Amino acid sequence: MQRVLISVSNKTGIAEFAQALHKLNFEILSTGGTAKLLREKNIPVTDVSDYTGHPEMMDGRVKTLHPKIHGALLGRRGIDDAIMEELDILPIDIVVVNLYPFQQTIAKPDCDLAEAIENIDIGGPTMIRSAAKNYHTVSVIVEPEDYVNVVTELSENNGVTSLASRFTLAQKAFAHTANYDAAISNYLGCIESKAAFPNTYTVQFNKKQELRYGENSHQKSAFYISDEQHESSISTAEQLQGKALS
Repeated sequence: MQRVLISVSNKTGIAEFAQALHKLNFEILSTGGTAKLLREKNIPVTDVSDYTGHPEMMDGRVKTLHPKIHGALLGRRGIDDAIMEELDILPIDIVVVNLYPFQQTIAKPDCDLAEAIENIDIGGPTMIRSAAKNYHTVSVIVEPEDYVNVVTELSENNGVTSLASRFTLAQKAFAHTANYDAAISNYLGCIESKAAFPNTYTVQFNKKQELRYGENSHQKSAFYISDEQHESSISTAEQLQGKALS
């Protein structure tokens, strides 16, 4: 039996995804509100605290920071099997995590520093990074938009994802945690500098398209945009006809 660990803040589509994994014979581990939701949908689930043998503590600040979780994610199949068996660490094959809504929290006009701090996720990014580092055998999913593709691949490939898919998911996972950490750093930097502008500013852009050529015809180039880019502009325009842009 394979295992999936599900712990999400954004619960869009998670019940349907978990139900599909259950039908594919995955054992489901989960925490807190996610586990409660899955039980309400009559989906069998094991609490992480029962799996680790250690209760959640400190008002949920410590839930998944345990060797039986990170050993299960980082353990190299065929290399670390003996120590995993000795310590009764069962491998986890898929991790489904999205993080506390830090950016949405600090966007609220009445948000103070204490509330912002409590919305800094620790266990989530740690699990994401552990799973992504071990992408050779572990799939990590951080966006609900990937649920359908993963289920389709699992269904068509005897319950496993391809190495290429796991690598793509890992890259997306590290980009996700980098963007999350950047938001925290920028916010705290403004407070530390006591100004509207932080001492350091980190931003992430997403590749919209590769271009025909760059400033000169022998140069390669690509066009990147920000996640926050929504208003009408070149960056949000759709090309209807003509040659590829340069």
